[in-house]
Amino acid sequence: MPTPPDVLAAMLRADPARPRVTFYEDTDGPTRGERIELSAKVLANWVSKAANALQDEFEVAPGSRVLLALPPHWRALYWALAVWSVGGTVVVGRTPGEAALDRLDLVVTDDPALAADQLQAVVVTLAALARQAAVPTGDAMDEARELSTHGDQFVAWEEPVDEAVALEVDGVRTPYSDVVADLGWPAGSRVHLRGTDLGTDLGTVLTQALAAWAGDGSVVLSRGTLPADDQARREAVEGVTLTP
Repeated sequence: MPTPPDVLAAMLRADPARPRVTFYEDTDGPTRGERIELSAKVLANWVSKAANALQDEFEVAPGSRVLLALPPHWRALYWALAVWSVGGTVVVGRTPGEAALDRLDLVVTDDPALAADQLQAVVVTLAALARQAAVPTGDAMDEARELSTHGDQFVAWEEPVDEAVALEVDGVRTPYSDVVADLGWPAGSRVHLRGTDLGTDLGTVLTQALAAWAGDGSVVLSRGTLPADDQARREAVEGVTLTP
């Protein structure tokens, strides 16, 4: 089976301009109503910048464990792909206890309070046009202010072995050899993924997004909930062909 970097490379070869992620923000808050669309080329650019930051600033490499304490969101997608690009382990789940945090090499989070407790952390501001974090972040990297300074091209220092852990969801570990699953979806599917919270929601979104992309498809990712009629209209407008 391909690895996540293989999947991203295949999307770039197939059609770099085709939308691969369309994100809707349906939760209450200042970003409610946002719609973000990323082509394969734009997604790969975000991934390269984040991967360069992981490698150059934090020395994330095969064997490193990176907690994504983020909601199901377009920014979580490129941070996960960035961790996989450097060969690390994406850890998702409910915010772990102190002992589990001690076993992490980096925390990527939209919660400045969680970041403040870590030796190495990235604070992500979810708003599409954010230029800096809303609150002081101490020694943590302010993604909105600093990520753009990193390169648009990425070369990994080291490749992970197939049996290395790619994804850990609430303690359940999936190796690189199995993280891109064949879910039996038709090629070119436009898949509507929905998530509301941290934890297994994000793990499911990541797994299903990889499956859709591996089949030369794309994802519509909705964060939050909508009335059934509104959801049906959205799926019709976006040309959704599959809703897991």
